[in-house]
Amino acid sequence: VQLVESGGGLVQAGGSLSISCVVTGLSSSDYGVGWFRQAPGKEREFVASASWSGATIYYADFAKGRFTISKDNAKNTVYLQMNSLRPDDTAVYYCAAIFWEKYVSDYDVPRSYDYWGQGTQVTVSS
Repeated sequence: VQLVESGGGLVQAGGSLSISCVVTGLSSSDYGVGWFRQAPGKEREFVASASWSGATIYYADFAKGRFTISKDNAKNTVYLQMNSLRPDDTAVYYCAAIFWEKYVSDYDVPRSYDYWGQGTQVTVSS
């Protein structure tokens, strides 16, 4: 199983950035994919998640109205569109996959996720 993030970079405050995560090696669609982030000196925190069907989506409060998670099942890719970025959005962003039976109860719990990508750096300058 592999999750590979891409699309991170440097953006000015107020700008937008889209990052993506290609998921390979999972033969079943019965899993969810989450985005987490970790800033220096801070714990990893939940950003957003979606079931592979796309029917069940969750957002952290800080992400609501600014971030959008979406999926392209044909490309096995999950996207995170981030708008109105702020300097405190600066972090390494990770995607992760969780088996469906845990998704609804543990969608925002990092330790419950089964597979992780390597992360992509997002830096928002003021």
